Amino acid sequence: MKPSTKTNAQSDAFSSLLTLDDIRTVAPALARYTKETLADLWKRPGLSARDRSLVTIAALIARNQTTELPSQFNRALDNGVKASEVSEVMTHLAFYSGWANAMSAVAVAKGVFRARRIEPISFLPPQVRFFPSIRRLRRNARLLWSKTLDPSRQELCNTPAIRCFMTFGCAPHSRRVTAA
Repeated sequence: MKPSTKTNAQSDAFSSLLTLDDIRTVAPALARYTKETLADLWKRPGLSARDRSLVTIAALIARNQTTELPSQFNRALDNGVKASEVSEVMTHLAFYSGWANAMSAVAVAKGVFRARRIEPISFLPPQVRFFPSIRRLRRNARLLWSKTLDPSRQELCNTPAIRCFMTFGCAPHSRRVTAA
């Protein structure tokens, strides 16, 4: 049996990572296809190696194929994909391919990042606000009101501000509108 060709980073990252030698001892033809056919696939000119890495890790995460993830995460990082981008792929796919698939990928990525000494702080996303503030909604409603309503009309809006703005485009809740 030939010595393992695992690198320290790969062996630390995921204990069940298969090497080409491991595959060759069980399925020699599969090892040959893995080495030759996949190598040719990665050399095709249609996508850059970086883009192929992103597509590959996305497909593996979506299908929950964690055995190949360590080597593909390492390949992606070697091909110029940033740790923050790997993190973003996992986060994005949690909503499209399932939370469990993303969490399985996180467990694998954690080992790869640790082995490569990638600090977690280096890929924290910026603060995300999902909904605009009520102040911004009211300001936008006033602007929309002033541009779209016939100024000769007078009325009292009794609709809650958010629904009113989203549905009717009128001024904030309980605000009397008078002609200019």
